[in-house]
Amino acid sequence: MTQSQDWMRAGEDDVRPPTDLRTDIPHPARMYDYFLGGKDNFPADREAAEKALSISPAFRTGALANRGFLQRAVRHVTRQGIGQFLDIGTGIPTAGSTHQIAAEVDPDIRVAYLDNDPIVLVHGRALLAGAVQGSATVIHADLRDPAGILANSEVRTVLDFDRPIALMLVSILHFIHDDEDPLGIVRRLVDALPSGSCLVLSHATGDFTPPDQVDQARALYSNSAAPLVPRSRDQVAAFFEGLELEEPGLVTTPLWRPDAPVQEGDDRAPGWAAVGIKP
Repeated sequence: MTQSQDWMRAGEDDVRPPTDLRTDIPHPARMYDYFLGGKDNFPADREAAEKALSISPAFRTGALANRGFLQRAVRHVTRQGIGQFLDIGTGIPTAGSTHQIAAEVDPDIRVAYLDNDPIVLVHGRALLAGAVQGSATVIHADLRDPAGILANSEVRTVLDFDRPIALMLVSILHFIHDDEDPLGIVRRLVDALPSGSCLVLSHATGDFTPPDQVDQARALYSNSAAPLVPRSRDQVAAFFEGLELEEPGLVTTPLWRPDAPVQEGDDRAPGWAAVGIKP
C-alpha cells in the first residue's frame, strides 16, 4: 500500500463535514494561517487578521513563536520515544506541521489531526495526501466534546491507547470559554492516556499586553467563529496539574528550549507554553 493510499485508508470511514464553510465569517484557524503567511484563508479572515495586526503586531510574531514551539516540542517528545500524536485544533496543516516534524525523527509516526472547521478537513486531506509517512488522518471533531473524541473510531484506528501518546493542545484552549470547562476537558483527555504520555500545550496570554489592547482583541474575535480568552500564567499552569513538567517548565513560547539566540522581548511574548509528562 502506498503512503497516499495509507492516508486515504486512515480517513475514508469518517463522517464528512458540513459543506457550508461559512467563508463570510472569520475563523481563527484561517486567521492563524494568514498570520503564518499561508494561503488557505478567505477575505473575511484576512480582513479580521489585518484588524488584529493593527491592534498589535504581536498577533503575527506570537503565531510564528507558537509554531516554533510546536516544532521544537514535537522533535523533543519524538526523540523521547513518543511516536503517536493526538493533535486537536490543528488548524490548516501547512509546512512544519506535527506530522512533518515528527517524521524527521521517526518515519513510523502516527498522527490524528482533529478540528471542528470543515475547511481544515477539506484542505488538510488535499494538502497531506501522499505526503505522510507512517499513518495519519484528519478528523472532524470538537475539543469541547472530549468523550466523543475518545470514542471516535478513527482516532482509535490510528492511535494505540496502550502506548504513550502526545496530546497536542497548541494555541487552542484560548478559544474555549471558562463556562465550557477547559480544565475538565484537558483532565478527561489526559486521564484517558497511558503512563508516559505527554501534554504539549501553548496558550495566549494578556499578561504582558496593555488592557485596552486585550479588550480590542477580545472584541475582534467576538465577531469570529470562536472567542478569544487569554489566560494568566497561573491559569495556564493549572492545565498541567498532576504532570511532570519538562525543562524549562512553563515559559513564554520563544523560551521553551530555543534553538536560536534569545531576542529582546522573548520573555514577554503573548503566549505560555510547556510540555508535561504523565507519570
